[in-house]
Order: sequence, then C-alpha cells, then structure tokens
Amino acid sequence: MRRRPRLREFYKTSFGEKVFKVFIYLCITALCLSIILPFFNILALAFNAGKDSERGGIYFWPRVWSLQNFAEVLTSANMLSAFGISLFRTIVGTLASVFLTAMAAYTLKSKTMPGVRFFTMLIFFTMLFSGGIIPYYMLLKSIHLTNTIWVYVIPSLYSAWNLIIMRTFFQQIHVSLEESARIDGYNDFSIFMRVIMPLSKPVIAVIMLFNAVGHWNDWFTGAFYVRSGDLRPLSTLLQEMLTRAEAMRSKLESAAGTTQYEMLDKMQVTGDSMKMATIIIVVAPIIIIYPFIQKYFAQGVMIGSIKE
Repeated sequence: MRRRPRLREFYKTSFGEKVFKVFIYLCITALCLSIILPFFNILALAFNAGKDSERGGIYFWPRVWSLQNFAEVLTSANMLSAFGISLFRTIVGTLASVFLTAMAAYTLKSKTMPGVRFFTMLIFFTMLFSGGIIPYYMLLKSIHLTNTIWVYVIPSLYSAWNLIIMRTFFQQIHVSLEESARIDGYNDFSIFMRVIMPLSKPVIAVIMLFNAVGHWNDWFTGAFYVRSGDLRPLSTLLQEMLTRAEAMRSKLESAAGTTQYEMLDKMQVTGDSMKMATIIIVVAPIIIIYPFIQKYFAQGVMIGSIKE
C-alpha cells in the first residue's frame, strides 16, 4: 500500500516550494502595503488644500496642491521655542540616558558584585508596579522639577527595560577582554570606555533610537507637568493646536447654518488637514535619522537570541 507523502516531503518538491514561496511573498506584500498605503494617504492629505480635503475622494495623490497646512502649523506662536525644547530634550536626554544606563548595566553584569541579584530584582520590580500619576506629580513638585526644562530630562534618565537590554548585551562580551585590559593596567572606568562601549555599538544604537523617539513624541510631560508656554515641546504644542482646531471646527459648524459648504468657505485649514501635516512634521526627523543607524539597529534586535 502506497504511503501518502508527508507535509515536509511535499515542501521538498519543486512545486511545493514554489507554492510556499508565492504564499510568503503575498503575505509580505500585503503587510508592506498595509503600512505604506496609509502613509501615502497621510502625505496626500497633508499637501492638499484643507477645504478641498473635506469633500473626500483623496487617497494617494493631492487633488489641489497646497502648503497652507504646513504654514499654519509652522507659523503658530511659540513654534520656534517648542522646536528648540524638543531638540534639547531629545539630544541631551538621549545622550545622558544612554551613558548612565550603560554604566549601570555594566555594573549589574558583574556576578561578583555584592547584592547584584537584589538590585536586579529591585529594578525589575519597577517594571511591574508604579506609584501612579498623582504621587509622581507630587514627587516632581517636591524636588522642584515641575515647570522647568529638566522635567523632560532627569526623570527619564533611567529605564528598567533599557537597562536589562544593555546588561544582557554586555554579558555576551567575553570576560577575557576585560582580563586582558586589567593586565594592561586599565581600571573599571577605562575598561568600560575603551573596551565595552566600542564593542556595544548595536545595543547603543537601539537604545538611542528608543530614547530619541520617546523624547521627540512625548506630549504628556509638557501638558501636565509644565505651565509655561515657553517650555512646551513641539509635540505638546502641536497637540494643543489640533485641539483648538477641532474646537473651532465645532464652533463654525454650529454657526454656519444648515449646509457644510458655508462653514468651509470660512475656513482655509481644517482640523483633519492640520492633523496630517502635524504627523508629517513629527515623523519626518525620525525617518531621516533611521537610515543612518539601521545597520546597528538590525544587529541590536538580535540581542540575547544567541547563547554560546
């Protein structure tokens, strides 16, 4: 009696391999389109006139080209100072956080340090539980960080998740490199700066990207812990502009009468068109920076996957 071929044997045949590859390519193509097409739609709406966008029918190409949406966003009050605040917190916060997190991770990777298990569990505990927004606000206020520029930098210097990622990577560096450096007369800080850090470019690139994106996109801190308009970051300012645009839209709808076209004649920029322009402004810097660290990021995502 002839035995039916198994699934693995079927894939080994040329026909089975071709069918499987076609299926995989179709799945990858569908996934890529689901990511790329919405972004093209955002671009089309951002560069299209706001009044014309309200009539619909715009998908992947602007019907009436216009830069009014970007002009409305970029010429608003405090835009220059908000951009400076975001740039400052992204650069200073990212560099300080990566350096201090790397130092802490290098310390925790040592198996001979007294209490290393206790400190590791204590740091991991903060990933599971938090005090809440109100106690956190009271803490920031008690140490005089609220309504200052340092509220964007100091509280985010350490992240338990980033610390564990860097410690895992440092543990994969062979201990013989440190022993050789000690024989040459290096102390712990010299080993950290001249041996560990140059060998840790992949994980440093990953953590820098995580921190930079978090700082650049964070609007919550500026909205709740800062009162001065001159200290608002770009994301917070843009979020407030969108809120005001939506409120103005509702007000015009109620005052325009029964038809929507009367309302549109009173508006040059709509809330939806400003929203699309805001998305492009916020996302563009990250898209520009990412290609330069992409090769390190691809290596960094494999952290901890290989054990020797």
